[in-house]
Formats: sequence, structure tokens, C-alpha cells
Amino acid sequence: MPRDNKTPLIQKIAKQAYVTFQEPKSSANVADKQSELISLVTAVRAADLKIAPRKSKGSAGAAGLQNPPVTYMHICETEVFSMGVFLLRSGASIPLHDHPDMNGMIKVLYGKVNVHCFDKLENHLTVNSVPPHFDPPLDPLQMASVWRSIRRSVEEYTENSGPCLLTPLKDNLHRVDAVGGPAAFLDILAPPYNQDDGRDCHYYQILQTVAERETDGKSGEEQGEEKEKEDEAWLLEVPQPEDFWCGGEPYPGPAVSV
Repeated sequence: MPRDNKTPLIQKIAKQAYVTFQEPKSSANVADKQSELISLVTAVRAADLKIAPRKSKGSAGAAGLQNPPVTYMHICETEVFSMGVFLLRSGASIPLHDHPDMNGMIKVLYGKVNVHCFDKLENHLTVNSVPPHFDPPLDPLQMASVWRSIRRSVEEYTENSGPCLLTPLKDNLHRVDAVGGPAAFLDILAPPYNQDDGRDCHYYQILQTVAERETDGKSGEEQGEEKEKEDEAWLLEVPQPEDFWCGGEPYPGPAVSV
């Protein structure tokens, strides 16, 4: 289907995101509107946003350490959704983090990324919970920040892939790794992060249990007995990792109004 050249694709995406996510969740129109949004997002390319794929650069010396591993181009934000572009240097990662009560889409514009998705299974451990033994052991005060979760998936995405989707209950926690060079992706969150409304970003570390360490030395048959537990993961809520920070740069593409 030919594109409407009069309206930039990113403007169509913004308009469709607004009408999709302002709709009450119980509305029968949500599925159709989300399908249209997915179709538009799938079609977007770096050239539509006037973004040129970047070449891999070395990060030798202090100058390389001072450059942020990730930068963000802000496109627009309303009370319904926010939209922008994340640019990852070669080998950079956005650490495992959550999106409380939020929907989201990731659409790669250039390069290749791996997205690791997790779901929380329950709230914080309680005094009656019996957690596994962790390796290395945790401080007792840290136990209040431990969550049980399931590893949902690890998927590779390129510019030819459809968007990675997250919902408040499915694939809500994820880590994004640039693979084989720099990468960039369009990011839509609905509603946006807002600390005052309880939508703050939290970071997580994957914990290793003593049982997992022991499994590493087991035979194939013994490891097979542990297969039903292989997707379970314990996560520790941590401060933003010191080796991750996000810089900003101007968005060069078509102006968007919503």
C-alpha cells in the first residue's frame, strides 16, 4: 500500500498511539486500534526520522568513558504516551528495568538488538517466604528487594522485524543489548513514566542460586531434571547501575504534534 506522502509516517504513528492508548481497556475497539498502530510502527525506518545509521567507534581512553553508552532523542510526550528514539553504542545495553502499569513498543530502526523479557510472579518476599540460598549470599536487608520472576523470552530484532511489545503484565521487565555494532530503536510508552503517579523506573539484577551453581556441574540427565525450573529467575531491585547512563541529543526528524 503506498504511503501518504503528505503526512510524515511518524506523525501518523503519534496520532494512532494517542487514539489507541486513550481508549478504555474494556473498549471493543482497542484490539483494532492497536493492530493499526503495530502496522504503522512496523513500517517505520531510520530514514523516516532522518536518522543515519552510525558506524562503530572505538572508546579508547578517558574520552570514550565520558561518552554515554546510550542517548535519547525526545520526539513527543502527552498524558497518554511518550515517544522517542534510543541510540545504543556498539556493545551497549539498557539494563533490566520495569515499566509499572505501562504498555510499550520497541521498533528497531537500524542495527540489531537482543531483548530479554521477564515477568514478575509475585510481590516482595514476606517473612513467611522461604527463598532459595543465593550465591553469593544476600544481606538480610536486601531480601525485601527480591522478586520471583519468569524468563519470558530472548528475541533478536532488526529493522525488518516487527515491534517488541510489552504490557503491564507480560514482558514488562526487559533488557536491551546492542549486538554486533551500534543500534537504534523507536520507543513508545503508554502512559509515560511519572513518579508522582507511581510509574517510576526500577532496575534489577539477576541473582544466581546455590542450586543453579550446583546444576552447572551436573550431568546432562541431572540437568534435565531441573528443566522445569530453568525459566524461573530471582531478581534483586538495585540502584541504576553505575556503568549505565543516558545522554540526550536533538531529534532531527519531522515535527510531531498531537
